[in-house]
Amino acid sequence: MIVAPVLEAAYLQVREGEVVAFEQAFTEASSLIATTAGYAGHTLQRCLEVPGRYLLLVQWQTLEAHTVGFRQSTQYQQWRALLHHFYDPFPVVEHFTTVLNHPCKDHTA
Repeated sequence: MIVAPVLEAAYLQVREGEVVAFEQAFTEASSLIATTAGYAGHTLQRCLEVPGRYLLLVQWQTLEAHTVGFRQSTQYQQWRALLHHFYDPFPVVEHFTTVLNHPCKDHTA
């Protein structure tokens, strides 16, 4: 697995009763972020313990690919229109770089 140098992480709390609509809108919005230069992949995880909570992880080649390339694009304006009204509270977005990547070994032997 190739790991991009920058990992964007955001907890998304979706308003009660809106999770189905959010997931549908997120599927549509995914194509918008995927066309950004420096984008390297993303995953959306649904929390098992907290209803309506999601974890969004986006791999970027550089911090600026997200903060400038995507956030200042017309695609971001469409992303915002599709998704931002679902959140309460509005998510905090943070960026990380890998310190250690320890892959799982096959324990079936």
